[in-house]
Amino acid sequence: MREPAFWYRPPSLTSLLLTPLGALYGLVTGQRMRAKGLDAGIPVICVGNYHVGGAGKTPAVLALTRLLHDLGETPVVLSRGYGGRLRGPVMVDPARHQAEDVGDEPLMLAGTVPVVVARERIDGVAMAKSQAATVILMDDGFQNPAIAKDASLIVIDGDRGLGNGCVFPAGPLRAPLRLQLDRTDALVVIGDGSAAASVAAAIAARGKPVLSAHLRPDAASVKALGGRRVLAFAGIGDPDRFFRTLRGCDLEVVRERAFPDHHPFSADEIAGLIAEAGRDGLTLVTTEKDMVRLRNAEGAKAIVPFRVTLEFDDVAQFRKLVTSVLFQARENFKRMRSR
Repeated sequence: MREPAFWYRPPSLTSLLLTPLGALYGLVTGQRMRAKGLDAGIPVICVGNYHVGGAGKTPAVLALTRLLHDLGETPVVLSRGYGGRLRGPVMVDPARHQAEDVGDEPLMLAGTVPVVVARERIDGVAMAKSQAATVILMDDGFQNPAIAKDASLIVIDGDRGLGNGCVFPAGPLRAPLRLQLDRTDALVVIGDGSAAASVAAAIAARGKPVLSAHLRPDAASVKALGGRRVLAFAGIGDPDRFFRTLRGCDLEVVRERAFPDHHPFSADEIAGLIAEAGRDGLTLVTTEKDMVRLRNAEGAKAIVPFRVTLEFDDVAQFRKLVTSVLFQARENFKRMRSR
């Protein structure tokens, strides 16, 4: 979906008129969040966000995967498979599945870590454990109570923040903010912007850690585009962040094309972009996530995928947080079994 512009402006008449619907939506979601979930029997770490749309959640899952591998763990990602047709549970196979089968984010993640897609997440737990998982990483699902979480790491963009702070559809929030803050175990703020300062202060006041991180462009991706004039396009939650990242690498972005998040590009749209780029001597560039949806499209070889990696400013703090979560979860399991 394409986010309404009024979500990221001060509260307006439109958001005011939609507030009653937001209150109802928030009430239902809040009641669901209070429900007790299934004990998976192994540590479950959820990477989520407070709002609909993009915040850098997928790069955070990949960063967490790398750390868990370094710690000798075997993580398996559990995803709902947004945008895919398969209900699952199913193991994502990049050689067999397409984005329309399992969703773009699971397909992208599956190149690095085993991924289970299950429309009902509780159905995916057994399959994840069958892959010798020692940790389940929930990609999204913070507001879903089906599975008990040992820790919820919430990702927020420092430039965008939470928009007008209203609950969907009056704003981007998935549930009332205070309820979500109370269930947050750590906050990851991406970038140097100040829009997340009030949220970070609220989390810190609750005695929970606030971690700073940045999206680092891949050196090979920057080198591949050096000296070229670029036509950048993206169908992600925040296309502007992608365009800013390109410009921050001193790349000459001549033109931008923004599409809704998870946009299923048609053959005509791709042909049009390729024709426009060819006519004006531009190089087409898009995000890794978009490229997953385009990998089999005609003319895809003309498109350059731009890779970024999430890096934490204080790696020791990040490592300490994760090891503490794993230790505490396993101690809890021991106490439960000894009863």
